[in-house]
Amino acid sequence: MEQICALGVLDGRYRRLTEDLRDIFSEYGLIRHRLVVELRWLRFLVEHLKIVDISDEDLDRIEAIGSSFTPEEALKVKAIEKTTNHDVKAVEYYIKERLDDLGLGAVREWTHFACTSDDINNTAYALMLQAGRDYILNQAQEVLTAIETLARTGRCAAMMSRTHGQPATPTTMGKEMVNFAWRIRQEMESLSSVRIGAKMNGATGNFNAHMAAFPGVDWIRASGIFLSQYLEVSPVLYSTQINPNHSIAQVLHAMVRMAGVLMDLDRDMWGYISLGYFRQRLKEGEVGSSTMPHKVNPIDFENGEGNLGIAMAMMEHMAAKLLQSRFQRDLTDSTVLRNMGALFGYMTIGCKNTLKGLGKVALDPDRLREDLEANPELLAEPIQTVMRVYGEENPYEKLKELTRGHRIQLKDFSRLIDSLEKVPEKAKEEMRQLTPAGYTGLAVSLVDHYFAEYGG
Repeated sequence: MEQICALGVLDGRYRRLTEDLRDIFSEYGLIRHRLVVELRWLRFLVEHLKIVDISDEDLDRIEAIGSSFTPEEALKVKAIEKTTNHDVKAVEYYIKERLDDLGLGAVREWTHFACTSDDINNTAYALMLQAGRDYILNQAQEVLTAIETLARTGRCAAMMSRTHGQPATPTTMGKEMVNFAWRIRQEMESLSSVRIGAKMNGATGNFNAHMAAFPGVDWIRASGIFLSQYLEVSPVLYSTQINPNHSIAQVLHAMVRMAGVLMDLDRDMWGYISLGYFRQRLKEGEVGSSTMPHKVNPIDFENGEGNLGIAMAMMEHMAAKLLQSRFQRDLTDSTVLRNMGALFGYMTIGCKNTLKGLGKVALDPDRLREDLEANPELLAEPIQTVMRVYGEENPYEKLKELTRGHRIQLKDFSRLIDSLEKVPEKAKEEMRQLTPAGYTGLAVSLVDHYFAEYGG
């Protein structure tokens, strides 16, 4: 009932596809990550500033508050928030209550020490972004593996290209799949290389409260130690009250490009299925059309394309918006950041449906061969090129006159070849042996080169 009454598809129709993201980006996930940051900051203060003398066993008990945190405990935080009307303060009060329960009241007032809310929020989102990025990279890897499988299957499968939608120089299906595989690899490398940053420097980024309490501490160094060693994120030293969010923008822009490549793949696969180059495996009981019983629609690629488009729109907006804040801070970033789970959700649906579509197709070599044999004019390119080599006059123009706008046959080329005056007989014979299926250049070699370079 909860699922069928859901306002959005992420928690409704497509909930099964986005289930894994709930622990990361849900309200519970955000609260849990805030809790982790607060507890690690408390541990850092104890271990590095020696603010109180407590045992390692007590430190482990404090750490366990976060590791044992459940959705039921998150409801307790939400109950506190009803009074505070402040979500981060509610987490602080929850931790203090737990410390009192554990008999660790001596450290309770060090919770949230010298922090502004965004010290906790931006670090929590940094951890969430790391987890979300890893998840998307895993999804992309599965899609990449499926594409590479099709590349191997179609390594030598000659097919007619289409430039501007028109018959063009032959390629192989394997080479076309390698094109996509290489492009996805580029964006995966770009995405994985982003150093996700966070700041821990107080109300306006100057360590004001920190210095008021402990002027002898090198807080710039201390902040760097906490962020890099306790949270394993890249320290951001120069900020206002909020993180300038460049790393979020970098991650989202890399994901926009990845989504663009996947959308391009979805559209090409849709087209290849329409042309009959790929057959779709049938599933018992499935219906393609409510009125046309014969139809097997490429719905997975259509679904992937649609959801990737929504993800791209959200990512482009968020990446641009989060780089902007009035003066030292306004609150427009907060409501935008809460939608981070949604854009990862749509990206995930797009990836999973693209993967599902790739797993349901099988190459039809006979159909590829039919198109090649029906378009012998594809040989106009190599014939006029060889004519140039031997100095024949107006080679391009002669082939244009012969082929453009006409349906021709191989015998038409033979007559032209016979009439050539400067091309030697051996070269003429080689030209006569040309076929569209055999005119694929180094397509097969490029497939082999890709796998030699990347394995897979």
